[in-house]
Amino acid sequence: MENDAATLYCPNELCQALNPLTHKFCQRCSTPLPKRYLWVVGDSLSVDSAGTILGDRYLVINKSVVLDTKPGLLPETPELENTHPIRPYLRLIPYRLNIPQVYGITSVTDGNLHSQVLLLEKAPLFADNLAQQVHLCNEFTDAWRYASSMRQLHWLWQIANLWQPFKSEGVVSSLLNSHLLRVEGPLVRLLELQSDSATVPELPQLGQFWQQLRQEAKPAIAEFVDQITHQLIQGEIRSSELLVAVLDQGLTELAKAQTTTIQIATQTDTGPSRQRNEDACYPPSGTLLSKPPQSTALAIVCDGIGGHEGGNVASNLAIETIQQQVQQLTNVPIDHIEPALLIADLERAVAIVNDKISQRNDSENRQGRKRMGTTLVMALPIAHEMYITHVGDSRAYWITRQGCYQVTLDDDVASREVRLGYAIYREAVQQGGSGSLVQALGMSPSSSLHPTAQRFILDEDGVFLLTSDGLSDFDRVEDYWETEILPILTGEENNIVHVVERLVNIANTKNGHDNVTIALVNCRVKYTEPQITLKAVIPESTNIKTVNLTPTTQQSTLLENNSEQKTKVVANNLPNRISKLPLSWLVPLILVATAGVFGYWVMLLRSQYAIPTANPTKTVPSATNSPNVERSLNNLASGWIIKTNSEIAVNQQKLPPESFLEVIEKKPNPQPTSGGYEVYLRLCNNPLPASSNNLATNPPAPSDKPVKLELAQLKKYAVTVLSPGQDSPCDSVSPAKDSLPSTPNPANNPQ
Repeated sequence: MENDAATLYCPNELCQALNPLTHKFCQRCSTPLPKRYLWVVGDSLSVDSAGTILGDRYLVINKSVVLDTKPGLLPETPELENTHPIRPYLRLIPYRLNIPQVYGITSVTDGNLHSQVLLLEKAPLFADNLAQQVHLCNEFTDAWRYASSMRQLHWLWQIANLWQPFKSEGVVSSLLNSHLLRVEGPLVRLLELQSDSATVPELPQLGQFWQQLRQEAKPAIAEFVDQITHQLIQGEIRSSELLVAVLDQGLTELAKAQTTTIQIATQTDTGPSRQRNEDACYPPSGTLLSKPPQSTALAIVCDGIGGHEGGNVASNLAIETIQQQVQQLTNVPIDHIEPALLIADLERAVAIVNDKISQRNDSENRQGRKRMGTTLVMALPIAHEMYITHVGDSRAYWITRQGCYQVTLDDDVASREVRLGYAIYREAVQQGGSGSLVQALGMSPSSSLHPTAQRFILDEDGVFLLTSDGLSDFDRVEDYWETEILPILTGEENNIVHVVERLVNIANTKNGHDNVTIALVNCRVKYTEPQITLKAVIPESTNIKTVNLTPTTQQSTLLENNSEQKTKVVANNLPNRISKLPLSWLVPLILVATAGVFGYWVMLLRSQYAIPTANPTKTVPSATNSPNVERSLNNLASGWIIKTNSEIAVNQQKLPPESFLEVIEKKPNPQPTSGGYEVYLRLCNNPLPASSNNLATNPPAPSDKPVKLELAQLKKYAVTVLSPGQDSPCDSVSPAKDSLPSTPNPANNPQ
């Protein structure tokens, strides 16, 4: 009889047969055998304890690693009042791609001493199952010298993105610990989290930690790394958002030496137990799409909610609408895309889809549980990045040669409890109602919707799997990725359509309780070290968004408890900001806008006959107009001069380079949900003749009539804010501020 210590119990509660560790499936019932190697926090295990069993289930591999021999049983978890040491792991669950998760605890006895140790799952470990050995992934500082320049910057980029959330949870010192900081293929991963001491590390300490990397950096980025470490130490880079922006510039330059090819295959199936298919996908089921030759690639999976009441209507409406919206975004040239702005656009596109479905619900007087809705998960590959957007519990997985990683976090009750620090995930999913969604498209107004949009750097071959819960339930992806999807990356399988078909079959035979929809996105990457020398340039501004780890009150409301709230009307066009306004504002807004137009017309008439006054109105001096303040688009003020460095579009006309515009006024956007500022400008010159090919048929002429641009749009253009004293054509004419249209005050609008 085999030694129990070297066997795995089948997780099937009806079987529970003993199996050798070398088996991947139960020899009796063919159930997959998960091998969960767990990291033991601290040094509680003795060196000579290898081969023994802890708590009647954990096989000790070495003093820091154990194997759960009974993976079908729930692990013991800490008492609720003792969750403070593990709270950072729970609250940082949105970053589980980079950090391990709490699995449970177990008791350890050393002589007369009894203690409990914390067990972490999905730590950076890899196993040699034949030799029954487990190894740690390489330390970040050791692996650095062997990585390409693209990967080196990619690792730094991940650390920069983790800095602020780790700091907010009091564990940022983990990112400065060479032993804890590991790499697993393209990913930076941590063995465990280290609590900060009384002196919390700041960015200068990160710069000092990175200084050791300069010598082994690839030639293309050696000077770049040297510059950013210096800028961090000297305090020139003062935020992690700015650091990410600088690294993004470097990655964009390196990506010019990289080519990426994309293949997408989709399939949706009703399944054996449902009468109709409420799922939908894009490209249509059975499609194989390749980029190139296609200019764009997009994959979407939706799982409808509402049964015969219209779940299939909601999912198909979502596919149709989101595809149209994203198509507009992909028309922007790659070198003009700002990641933060694209993420905001993707979130806004999802909001438009949400309101389309909500309008349909309202028009059909659907209330409460009768409202139709849908989940959504979407993959948009652009250049060297993959953008993943999701709402609900349809999932995205990233499969590399090293592992399978779930990159989305379900919008359900269980995930919410973990994110709030109230429960361990494996315990939370056992509670009643744990799978109830806290948000999905179409169930409530977009003001209470919080879609998640993320981006991932592609520096090696990988596969993104988008799936409805028909496949992902019961850990089927984790059970079968190695046998079904990994062969795509190893070259053993060249037809991804066949892989999709097999995954659908697994969903129907192993689960079979629901519709199933799958989109497989195969990314192939070729990179050649460039013969360039990168320079680190601190941008004038950055629009990087920070992540709020604490869900809002609206997020915490279950869909099954939705009120009879009506939703707002939205326009079809993505950039139309009027779609952000509720119905109750539309009539007052129309009246205010009409009054504003009338007032503007009156002002124009008065300005033609106005008599200058002897004592103009005094103004309070502004700090932004001080000659000692450095001028940029971030602190734009009235009277400043902007010079265009390339052609820009204003009011459906094109202004050539060397155009000069004077800032008349910067106002908050009158639409409160839009945010940002509107900038009113006066064109001071027309540098090119009317016959120039760069101008429209009626070229803009110097005029006192103001033009309006959103500040976010202005930042996309190549413009320069002139310093005080620099000559410009604007010096000869004073600004025509009186000709500005009046802006309605949102605070005065009736709700």
